[in-house]
Amino acid sequence: MKREIKFSLLYRDMWQSSGKYVPRVDQLEKVAPAIIDMGCFDRVETNGGGFEQINLLFGENPNVANRRWTQPFNDAGIQTHMLERALNAIRMSPVPADVRKLMFKVKKLQGTDIARSFCGLNDPRNLENSIKFAKEGGMIAQAALSLTISEVHTVEYYIKLANQLIEMGADEICVKDMAGIGRPAFIGKIIKNIKSAHPKTIVQYHGHSGPGFSMASILEAARAGVDYVDVAMEPLSWGTGHADVLAVQGMLKDAGYAVKDINMKAYMEVRSLTQEFIDDFLGYYIDPKNRHMNSLLIGSGLPGGMMGSLMADLGNNLESLNKWLVKNNKPTLTQDDLLIKLFNEVEYIWPKLGYPPLVTPFSQYVKNLALMNVIQLIKGRERWSMIADNIWDMIVGKSGQLPGELDPEIIKLAKANGKEFYTGVPQDLYPDNLDVFKQEMKENNWDFGQDDEELLELAMHPEQYRAYKSGKAKADFEADLAAQKAAKEAKPEKVEVPVGNCEPKSMIIDINGEKFKVGVSYGDIVAETSTNGNGNGKSKMAPAAKEAPVATAVAEAFDVLAPLEGKFMLTKDTSETPLKVGDTVKEGDLVCYIESMKTYNAIVAEKDGKVVGIMKANGDTVEEDDVLIQLA
Repeated sequence: MKREIKFSLLYRDMWQSSGKYVPRVDQLEKVAPAIIDMGCFDRVETNGGGFEQINLLFGENPNVANRRWTQPFNDAGIQTHMLERALNAIRMSPVPADVRKLMFKVKKLQGTDIARSFCGLNDPRNLENSIKFAKEGGMIAQAALSLTISEVHTVEYYIKLANQLIEMGADEICVKDMAGIGRPAFIGKIIKNIKSAHPKTIVQYHGHSGPGFSMASILEAARAGVDYVDVAMEPLSWGTGHADVLAVQGMLKDAGYAVKDINMKAYMEVRSLTQEFIDDFLGYYIDPKNRHMNSLLIGSGLPGGMMGSLMADLGNNLESLNKWLVKNNKPTLTQDDLLIKLFNEVEYIWPKLGYPPLVTPFSQYVKNLALMNVIQLIKGRERWSMIADNIWDMIVGKSGQLPGELDPEIIKLAKANGKEFYTGVPQDLYPDNLDVFKQEMKENNWDFGQDDEELLELAMHPEQYRAYKSGKAKADFEADLAAQKAAKEAKPEKVEVPVGNCEPKSMIIDINGEKFKVGVSYGDIVAETSTNGNGNGKSKMAPAAKEAPVATAVAEAFDVLAPLEGKFMLTKDTSETPLKVGDTVKEGDLVCYIESMKTYNAIVAEKDGKVVGIMKANGDTVEEDDVLIQLA
C-alpha cells in the first residue's frame, strides 16, 4: 500500500514572502471556495506572523478577517494553521505571558486549529509556554525546528531539540527550512531520526525555494517519512516563496506516494483570482526580483520571507550612500555591488554573533547589522559602530540562548558599551501587563470584542491598533497606495543625473477631501511599520495627525545628525519619557531613536547641552545627516 503524503497550502505566507501586504478579507473570502474545490489540501495556513499587523495597517479588523477567512475551511473539514514566534508571539518584540496565553485561546475560538510555534534561537525555554498555552487553548501544538547550516547546527542538534519539544508536550514537529538552504540529505536524516524515535508524531516540512534545493529536499523528506509538505501555487510560487503544488504533486506521485488529485479547473480559478488581487493593489508592493530564484542565498542563508524587505532596504540605503559617495568624489555603487557586499558581511559576522538561526526577527537583526557595517566601512568608519537596541538584546541573552559562542570581540564590545549579559529565562524579563490594556480599553470605551479578541489586538499591537481605531491607519494606507499608483503611472522625461534620481520624495494626496503629505518610494518599495517595543505602559488613542516639530532659533547650536535614514522616534515604547525643549543632556545621553529596518537605533548626544530644538516630528522620515536635535 502506498504511503500517503498530504499538502498544506501557504496562502498567507505566499503573499508575505513576495511583498508587504496580503489580500483584504473580501478577497480571501472570494478565493476560499476555489481553494477548497481544488481537493488536494488537507491543511491551509490562514493567519499568524505579520498577518494581523497587515490587516491593521490598511484599516481592517484582523479579528473579523480571521473568523471569516477560517470559516469556509472549518466547514469543509480542512485544518487551519497559524505561525507564531514563541516569546514574540505574532509580532517582532517580546510579549508578556498573559497576552501570549490569551492569544492561543482567541485564535482557537476564531477557527484556527494548529499553532506552529518557532523560536528564532531554537531555545526550548521560549517554546515551552507556546506548547503549554496552545494545548490549554484547545489547539494542536506544532513545534518548529528553525533550520540552518553551521558548525553548531548538526543533525544531532536538531534531533535533540525535537526530543526536548516532544517531551514538553508538542503534538507535532515542523522542520522549518525558512531560508531553503537545508541540504536535502541533511533534512532527510533529521526527519528519519524523528520518525524512528517518535513514529506516531506528525512531521511537516516547510521550505522556501529561493536557493534551489526545495524539490530535492521535499523528495528526501518524503523518503524519510514526512507526513505533510507545505506548498504554494502560481502566480506566487518559486522565487522567494515555496515550491508549486503541481510540481510537488507530480514528483511525489511518480516516486510512488499516494497524493491527492488536483482539480485543475479550480486550480486555474485560484490562480486567476490571485492574479486579480495582484492587479487590484498588491502588485504595487511586490518587488519583481522576488519572483527570481537566487543561489547566492546559499552562502548568506537569508530567508525568503524577508527578501522583499531586504531589496527595499538596499534601494533606500543605496540612494543615500551614493549621494555621500558623490559628495566625497568616490565612485558610486550599483544595487548588485551592495548586495554582494551585504552577503559577504552576513557570512563574516554571523559566526561572531553565535550563529542565531536566520529567521524572524534574528534574520533581520543580522542583516541590519551587516548592512550598517558595510555602510560604515565604505565611509571609512569602524565596523560595529551602529548596533540597534534589539540587536543588543539578542547578543546579551535577553531573547534567549544563542546556539553558538560569541566571538571575544563581541563580548569586549558589549562590555565597553555597558551591556550586561543575561542567562535567565527570557519570559521573566517581560511581566504580565494585560490589566494595563484592559484599563485603556475601558477609558476609551472600546468594546473588548467577542472572546476578548479586541483586547488581544491592543495588547499585541498597541500602536497599530490605536492607529486603526482612530482611522489614521486606513487614511495612511490609502494615501500610500495613491502615491504608489501615481509613481507608477508617472512617466517623467529621462534625464542624466550623477546618482539616484530626481523624482519627488513626497507629494500631497487628497483622500475624501482630507490632504496628506506622503513619502514617495520608487520601485514598489515601502518601509514596514514596526511595533512599539514591548508594549508596556498605558497610552490613549494615537492622534490622527502628528504634532509639528519644536524648534528655537539659536545662533550657536550643536546639531545632532541622523547617522542613517529611517523614522525619527523620540521613544521606542511607552515606558520612556520623550525629550523636550529645555531639557539638559550630558554627553552620551540617549536623545532619540531612528527606527530603520524593524530595529531601533539609539541616537546619543555627543556633547553636554540644553535642548533648544527638536527638528523632526515623531514618526517623520529622515535621511542621513538630517538635523534631529539642536543643543546649545
